[in-house]
Amino acid sequence: MQRAICLQHVSFEGPGAFASSLSTRRVSLERYLVPKDGLPKDAGDLLIVMGGPMSVNDPDPWIAEETAFIKTVLRAGKPVIGVCLGSQFMAKALGATVKPGKALEIGMTPVRLTGDGKKDPVFGTGPETFDVFEWHGEIFDLPNECVSLASSEIAPLQAFRYGGRAYGLLFHLEMEEGGIDSLCRECASDLGKAGLTASHVKLMATPHLPQLHAMADRFIDYLLTSAR
Repeated sequence: MQRAICLQHVSFEGPGAFASSLSTRRVSLERYLVPKDGLPKDAGDLLIVMGGPMSVNDPDPWIAEETAFIKTVLRAGKPVIGVCLGSQFMAKALGATVKPGKALEIGMTPVRLTGDGKKDPVFGTGPETFDVFEWHGEIFDLPNECVSLASSEIAPLQAFRYGGRAYGLLFHLEMEEGGIDSLCRECASDLGKAGLTASHVKLMATPHLPQLHAMADRFIDYLLTSAR
């Protein structure tokens, strides 16, 4: 049986729709709340790195340890998908700078594929422009040896690929309604800074969730197939 390893940083940002896709394919899922549980012994057949309100530039020892772990996994050519903070961990592990963006990006945001994104084995199967769910304040530069796949007005780099099977996504494809509720509750101060309300964010996001989950499923299918 294939194994997926999920690194969480807070309890309220879990694998969401990724878990459903893994279950459908009878792939076991092991979750580690890294600040509390520490890191796993290995990355399994697929490493999923989730989000969180902290920064990869924070001085906590576990952040440096996780960055080093992810670097080792990436350099080994393993399948990886990093979401939001997870993509920032990947960027930092590959030597890129993670820095504050010009504004908070919260809720549904249109992103556009780059030329390489249109040719990507996963993104290239969908539309050139589509809406994604966001909740972040930091962005990153394109790491060396990586390909830019998508951009938005606020974040010139929304998605990148390292090698053939490691993806950093600044946005959330896996987000479910309950996850939106949790973010709005746990990170309410972000909503105030962005001039948004929880009800508006959820109202705008909910109709798009099936499309985002279908894309999340395509990523899981591609990365598990490449791991065999």
